Amino acid sequence: MKSLRPVTISGLEVLPLVEGGKGISVSNGESSGAWAAAGGVGTFSAVNADALDAQGRLIPIVYHGKTRRERHEELIQFAIQGGITQARIAHEQSNGMGRIHMNVLWEMGAVEPILHGVLSQVKGLVHGVTCGAGMPYKLAEICVHYGVHYYPIVSSARAFRILWRRAYHKFSESLGGVVYEDPWLAGGHNGLSNSEDPLVPQSPLPRVIELRQAMRECGLDNVPIFMAGGVWALNEWEDWLDNPDLGPIAFQFGTRPLLTQESPISAKWKAKLVNLKEGDIKLNRFSPTGFYSSAVQNDFLKDLEGRSQRQVAYSITPVGEHTAPFAVGARGRLVYLTEHEREWAQNWVNQGFTEAMRTPDSTLIFVTPANENEILSDQINCMGCLSACAFSNWAQNEHHSTGRKADPRSFCIQKTLQAISHGDDIDNQLMFAGHQAYRFGQDPFYANGFVPTVKQLVERLQTGL
Repeated sequence: MKSLRPVTISGLEVLPLVEGGKGISVSNGESSGAWAAAGGVGTFSAVNADALDAQGRLIPIVYHGKTRRERHEELIQFAIQGGITQARIAHEQSNGMGRIHMNVLWEMGAVEPILHGVLSQVKGLVHGVTCGAGMPYKLAEICVHYGVHYYPIVSSARAFRILWRRAYHKFSESLGGVVYEDPWLAGGHNGLSNSEDPLVPQSPLPRVIELRQAMRECGLDNVPIFMAGGVWALNEWEDWLDNPDLGPIAFQFGTRPLLTQESPISAKWKAKLVNLKEGDIKLNRFSPTGFYSSAVQNDFLKDLEGRSQRQVAYSITPVGEHTAPFAVGARGRLVYLTEHEREWAQNWVNQGFTEAMRTPDSTLIFVTPANENEILSDQINCMGCLSACAFSNWAQNEHHSTGRKADPRSFCIQKTLQAISHGDDIDNQLMFAGHQAYRFGQDPFYANGFVPTVKQLVERLQTGL
């Protein structure tokens, strides 16, 4: 394989190997600091990062506010405290090597005050901010204010052009790089547009060449592009190295750092990774963000699929074919279904899915009483972790509402990601994963239960394997 040439990232020549930032404590100061110490770019997640007390013990995230707005303010303070904690740990672990970046989601709740709150306290500890999940127009302005580089995450040249024209052309000198995140292969939330088919992946090479062309139009010939999503072994990307059509390239690894000694995920989660099979990771659209996301097909996703499959359209008055009355709720209020769908509904009720919950799309889904109680409880306990949430109908606007009915087909993303990152339940929680995760069980590097250190993984990656 061709040798890896250093790339200037956030003002320093480093290996073109980047740890992807994974939300809610899945990439933290320990993992990102170790990655930087190995000569690359470590990225910790500042999405509700863990905070530690003076004795180094985890500070539990417990909300005491009685209203969503009160809990939202608590969430902001937890996030700022956690981001500062992880930045300090990463800096200490890096031993002054490599670069440290922090990752945020533009659609997370209160992203701007959280960015200000963290960056104002970590001068010299954090060198760049990566940000995706939306169109982060104000990212550049905030980062420039604190003297750090910014790295927007995009899935197309079109998205970059929009960001550049609207905001980034004013702050070109601080643009450290552009992260191209493949919308079909990356883990977590994906940037598929409405014009792209989730079942028909496109090759990343022509899309990244198009991105480079767009950047060259803006005078950004030497600004690196990070290829993210689907990157496992660099010998599979050799034609990207020293490619004049692409210019300077770095490779971002989100999945492989999960299975390292410094990775904070549970032992059960790590064991699950080496037993995944091809096809176990799927795109779905259950996220309350409205984005597609990539996750392991476990009982959690199967439950969400079941809810949507047990779904019928209804009318509050007889109209068209919707003339079959059906009683809903404790008061037995009538809605009208088609004759055929009333048979389905009655069959679901007979199976124990006795509770019919209304969705914003004038449909009913059928769930068990326990499922309904959990859904309603989670919606009531919302703390506004997203700028707009389909599940709870929270929104970051003057009315704090999306204006739509809360959607029981979705879920509380804050609750489940906190649960899987701080516990052993990997079957009944959302397990994000990139589509290459099944390769852990096929790669001889991980034979006989071997779990490398981050340093050993970075050394392995440099061999092309």
